[in-house]
Amino acid sequence: KRYLRELHRSMEDGAQVMGYMYWSIMDNFEWADGYDKRFGLVHVDYQTQKRTVKDSGHFYGDVIRTNGEAIFSDTWDEK
Repeated sequence: KRYLRELHRSMEDGAQVMGYMYWSIMDNFEWADGYDKRFGLVHVDYQTQKRTVKDSGHFYGDVIRTNGEAIFSDTWDEK
């Protein structure tokens, strides 16, 4: 949320932004850390391969549905 707010502020200041991509959609293998780091929008149970959308994934869904307005909402404040 903080990053997207700063991106929005930068755009208001005149930065030309062509797009934004969150890294990564799913938890995955990282060359430096193996499977230890989990920063995807979807949790992957590596034993069963079950995928579960995380809170962050639901937040990004709201950002998309609201055309960015969700970044200004108190609904998804950081804990």
